[in-house]
Amino acid sequence: MTAPTTNTVVPNVPALEPKARFTDLFAAEWIKLWSLRSTPWAFAAVVAAVLTVTVTSAYADTQNWAQYDAERREYFRMFGTVGDSFPTGAATVLILGAGAIGAITVLGEYATGMIRTTFAAVPARSSVMAAKVAVLIVTMTGFGAALALASFGVAQGILSTQDTAVGLGHEGVVRMLVVSAALAPVSALVGMGLGAVIRHSVLTIVATITLFFVLPSLLNSQKHFTVSLLHMTVLEAWRRIGHDVDNTSQWPWTVTGAWTVLGVWALIAAVLAIFTSNYRDQ
Repeated sequence: MTAPTTNTVVPNVPALEPKARFTDLFAAEWIKLWSLRSTPWAFAAVVAAVLTVTVTSAYADTQNWAQYDAERREYFRMFGTVGDSFPTGAATVLILGAGAIGAITVLGEYATGMIRTTFAAVPARSSVMAAKVAVLIVTMTGFGAALALASFGVAQGILSTQDTAVGLGHEGVVRMLVVSAALAPVSALVGMGLGAVIRHSVLTIVATITLFFVLPSLLNSQKHFTVSLLHMTVLEAWRRIGHDVDNTSQWPWTVTGAWTVLGVWALIAAVLAIFTSNYRDQ
């Protein structure tokens, strides 16, 4: 006689998938960024606009060189060549372009509804947005550094026709290039932060322009309170560091303070981009 056998029914328990590592999220967001059709065009447009401003500025100085007296020529050799390496117009264009690129990184998914799929696949929303922020910082830092060096090279090539070109060892050049490169990730993070909060393309662009340029232009540099606000703007911080110029000498501020301003802008923007996703779905 054989003992009766019983068949034990094993419940169909789905296998637990491993949690996504941050490196996986970073790789996924990197692919997303470069899979957008607008990304290469946006970078190309920024490069073209910045270099156009640089070429125009440097060429104008070479054309006017014959009219400069000895004192002005000496001043230009000391400071003008640094300014031509990355003019204020180039910084303005970079801020706008980088801000737009930063906004695209989040608005592209919100506009198409793909953000819901992303959060369904990875419920840890803050981790996803942190990966977006990391990708943006890495990309824009490299882009800003390359663009700053390209602008410097183009400007000095043009200035060399009047024997006024300088090298990287010239006083103030490295500082100008470093802060100009930093403009790219800072501005991009601000664009991303605004895009994550507003989630509308046109309104985000309007808010970016208003925050970066319209509001600062309305500030009076003759009053302590408004000067303090002016010191908190991105473009003014760039000017203070790169040109070592304080246009509000009655209430002076330091280069360290200007770097702090840029860091605070980047930090606040990153926090907005990472954590607002936890409170809004659309």
